[in-house]
Amino acid sequence: MRVADFHFELPEALIARHPLAERRASRLLVLDGQTGALSHRHFADLLEYLRPGDLMVFNNTRVIPARLFGQKASGGKLEILVERVLDSHRVLAHVRSSKSPKPGSTLLIDGGGEAEMIARHDALFELKFAEEVLPLLERVGHMPLPPYIDRPDEDADRERYQTVYARHAGAVAAPTAGLHFDQALLDAVSAKGVESAFVTLHVGAGTFQPVRVERIEDHHMHCEWLEVGQDVVDAVAACRARGGRVIAVGTTSVRSLESAARDGRLKAFSGDTDIFLYPGRPFHVVDALVTNFHLPESTLLMLVSAFAGYPETMAAYAAAVEQGYRFFSYGDAMFITRNPAPRGPEDQA
Repeated sequence: MRVADFHFELPEALIARHPLAERRASRLLVLDGQTGALSHRHFADLLEYLRPGDLMVFNNTRVIPARLFGQKASGGKLEILVERVLDSHRVLAHVRSSKSPKPGSTLLIDGGGEAEMIARHDALFELKFAEEVLPLLERVGHMPLPPYIDRPDEDADRERYQTVYARHAGAVAAPTAGLHFDQALLDAVSAKGVESAFVTLHVGAGTFQPVRVERIEDHHMHCEWLEVGQDVVDAVAACRARGGRVIAVGTTSVRSLESAARDGRLKAFSGDTDIFLYPGRPFHVVDALVTNFHLPESTLLMLVSAFAGYPETMAAYAAAVEQGYRFFSYGDAMFITRNPAPRGPEDQA
């Protein structure tokens, strides 16, 4: 299977660089997994596609202001993007500077603060801060907007590049499907008789890394930390028993649930995952998916194609471009029911 199979042309004007005034004001493209039929709706219309007894699974990770600016003690400017918080003082981070810092060197942070470079682990640097990391980031850090939002972060991004139900700090990218939900919509979901459950997956910067191989099968996913609690396992079992559907809000919720069910049975799980879902890979838990529109040739587009079917997904994306949907993190959304017999690119005539 070739990465190039997942290419599509996206006009620059369709990349959403700012959020809409209201979270629920986005558009919603509905893809019926049984028939491939498309419906053009608004996000609040999602309620019409939910049924009493369904279970919606959200990712309650919280985005940290993970981007720092500063300079080396020698004076060279640098940019730090925290990838993972290791403990109260240590992180793994990407560091951009004219020359990579050496172990033992001091990094001075704009706004106050400093860190020592402890060791290098492949592309990541282990840094130890003189003060606790999370309060430091809250004080002087910048929200880590994705590379395609080519503008400086603004004060408003601290709220809008964050779900209203974010709880556990650790992500450096938002689980963007959840950005469309405000509290009133969550209350309406509950009032309809739809249950909710929460997993945690701390989204890493690797989610934006391009696939650099020609064959999908040769790609190795970056690792991300997740937790699926026993309460989620029990909620899924209860949903199945009452005949409801498990609806994942975002690809990170899909990856969490399917990582915890890799052997076919959902079990509580806490730890790293490098699961890669592409056409031909099975889904054991998820019946429907709320997701944003993803980058061409990305692993997330491959996941959606595995779930909805390759021809159906590419046709939906072509329709979204034609209809002027807004793409990526601050863009519009899709609601997809699972294709019972998904085809891949190799199945095309």
